Amino acid sequence: MADRRNVKSDDDRAADAHERGRDYLGPMQIDRLLAAARKGRHGIRDHLLVLMMYRHGLRVSEAIALRRADADLAQSRLWIARLKNGLSVEHPVAGDELRALRRWLAARDDVLPWLFVSERRQPLTRQAVNYIIGAAAKRARLGPVHPHMLRHSCGFALANRGYDLRLIQDYLGHRDPRHTVHYTRTAASRFNGLW
Repeated sequence: MADRRNVKSDDDRAADAHERGRDYLGPMQIDRLLAAARKGRHGIRDHLLVLMMYRHGLRVSEAIALRRADADLAQSRLWIARLKNGLSVEHPVAGDELRALRRWLAARDDVLPWLFVSERRQPLTRQAVNYIIGAAAKRARLGPVHPHMLRHSCGFALANRGYDLRLIQDYLGHRDPRHTVHYTRTAASRFNGLW
């Protein structure tokens, strides 16, 4: 008989250890993060970046790829080109976000196509976004926060508001509902009224 590899693990972790811990922020934590982002050196830009990543469930790559032309200020709409074979969609832009977007664009004195630019007039990099969010989290005393937590926070916020799986799936650009069910399965609002 051929050599058979031992596939049994000596790992003592629980069978469900692959399940994620709490990798999102609640509404009060998001508010603290937004307030802290506003206090940074580039507060107008950083606040808008965090707000848009949260509200639209943007991945870092999607946020830094946004262009001015993607924001239709007259119609209060934002075109989001989803990555990872996701469904690209147009999202509404809420009033506070629209005001923040107008403030950021009014503060700029360039005609560069990117929505988020550095002080060197280049598009923000993934590392810059990681730094911006990490620094804001530190000022807000939230502990370690990584940018993808904002996407998860968006999904959980929508699920906790009672929106159905299909709507959240489309909003986040998921083609497969298995990627979205994570948010609705653990939504606390599902259990309201059981007792």
